[in-house]
Amino acid sequence: MSHQTAVQSPRGRPRSFDVEAAVERAMNVFWSRGYHATALPDLLRATKLSRGSLYAAFGDKHSLFLRALDRYIADALARIDVELDPRRAPVDGLRAYLAGYVERTRGANGRRGCLLVATAMELAGQDAEVNRRAAGFFRAMEARMADAFSRAEAAGKLADGVEPASAARILVCFVEGLRVVAKTASTQTTSQATADALLDRFIR
Repeated sequence: MSHQTAVQSPRGRPRSFDVEAAVERAMNVFWSRGYHATALPDLLRATKLSRGSLYAAFGDKHSLFLRALDRYIADALARIDVELDPRRAPVDGLRAYLAGYVERTRGANGRRGCLLVATAMELAGQDAEVNRRAAGFFRAMEARMADAFSRAEAAGKLADGVEPASAARILVCFVEGLRVVAKTASTQTTSQATADALLDRFIR
């Protein structure tokens, strides 16, 4: 749920704006341009905030970027939780999860790739806060996949010799690699066929 935050204008009059909407707009700028290539004027235009309002609400560019990254992670994990809802058959959930990633490789948004992968490649080796968030996100994804594979195993749907944790790690690496490959020449049909072929190796 979005909420309003009041910040002090230069003349002392409080100005209210939707913080979550501003974070989402900033997230889209960082997603399209990358952290280093995003300048303060880009963020001011996107968020429709003055320099003073932006700094009062978020502190600085790096702090706003971390807020945007947290928003992206929360959205992604919420989406995965819907796709892997324990009330549905685990294999159906895994297929929905893969189909969702394939769908997100389409069009202009697909060409942007995954914000977490791009951020990890750009900053993880030099920014401890970014590294912590990226590592936590991938661990959370992997844990959700492992749980789904464990439920598939309990239902007798896992192929012989498949270990849920290992299968989960492979699947996470696959979907993030898929986002990178799809930025070039991969088609949705090819991506979906590849995803289906991989999952079919794990289930019976």
